Amino acid sequence: MKPTFIRNHQYNLIKKQSDFVLKTLRSVADRRVLETVRYSAEVTVTEAFAALTAEQRQLLSPISALERAEDFQQYVSGMEPYLEPFPPITLKQIQKLFPKNKKMKLPDLQSIDFRYVTYLAWVDIATSKLFIVYPHEGQFIGVEGRIIPTHKKGYCLFCNRQQELAFLTVKTKPELAAADNYASVGQYVCLDNHGCNQSITNISSLERFVLSVQK
Repeated sequence: MKPTFIRNHQYNLIKKQSDFVLKTLRSVADRRVLETVRYSAEVTVTEAFAALTAEQRQLLSPISALERAEDFQQYVSGMEPYLEPFPPITLKQIQKLFPKNKKMKLPDLQSIDFRYVTYLAWVDIATSKLFIVYPHEGQFIGVEGRIIPTHKKGYCLFCNRQQELAFLTVKTKPELAAADNYASVGQYVCLDNHGCNQSITNISSLERFVLSVQK
């Protein structure tokens, strides 16, 4: 079994850079521009990883030398065996993250391909709540908030793509505040969290948000 090292958001970045290089090859004739784009793509992909072995770098670097559409397809599909899935989690672990929600709807974990998940999320339609589970430093963080569809397109905080948004509000409590002193934090996020997971290429905004509202 091959050692995994590519997280979902990094895989999405690889796909995005591959698409960009291929589109440039099809639309630009200037060789200097093409070489610049190729070099930039390789740097962007490799710098998305904190550390790489020589073998891992060798796997990623060919993006700067690909020519045909078939080459790009093979390059991207060749990354799949190295995908590092979302950490294993059980329904019992999820329930412990949200102890006050005894009757909340739980996700169907069996139907999820965790290789392509950066954050686990699902909507409880009955209560109009969005639940998020995010792994951080070996622990799971649970975030719960009320979600309202906007029926408008805009840029999602998590994946930064233009898509149909929902407004998410999460209650937070300052550490030294009185028991009933709560504030709300609101952000626009993708209504479709599956599509968001397929598009996210950088976890900075997601992680910053999750850490700022964690219980």
